[in-house]
Amino acid sequence: MERAQKQELVATMHDTFSEAGVIVVAHYIGLTVAEMTELRSQMKEAGGRVKVAKNRLVKRALEGTDAEGIQDLFEGPTCVAFSEDPIAAPKIAVEFAKKNEKLVILGGAMGPTVLDANAVKSLASLPSLDELRAILVGLLQAPATKIARVIQEPGGQLARVLQAKADAG
Repeated sequence: MERAQKQELVATMHDTFSEAGVIVVAHYIGLTVAEMTELRSQMKEAGGRVKVAKNRLVKRALEGTDAEGIQDLFEGPTCVAFSEDPIAAPKIAVEFAKKNEKLVILGGAMGPTVLDANAVKSLASLPSLDELRAILVGLLQAPATKIARVIQEPGGQLARVLQAKADAG
């Protein structure tokens, strides 16, 4: 890779890290190309991305971002997963690591907060943004459903009384 390409890559990664809601760092020793492709496709479906680059370039790209504190994690063969949704990248990375022990979560960052491996796993156990929205919509709709049921109930009771009277009669 030529110097100009390296500078462009560092600038692109710097912008990406600045905009990312969460960054997850992992070792990927022993992952096959097919396994890495599977991880990338799962991450893409969830709205995230996986990047493999030289540690020196990644450290340079992290300079001046909120995630600058995770530079120490970049030793050995590392990959970076990131997403705007603070739950998506950790969830996919942790689920993939459970199925494939060759992917080892080292830690990450959420804004200026440095996360260790356990914090990334805890973050992965939270519901995603879409799941939280669905829960919120369900909570908002529940009172309306109950009101409709209460309003309909007196008419239903009257109909059952009249039906019982007609059956008995």
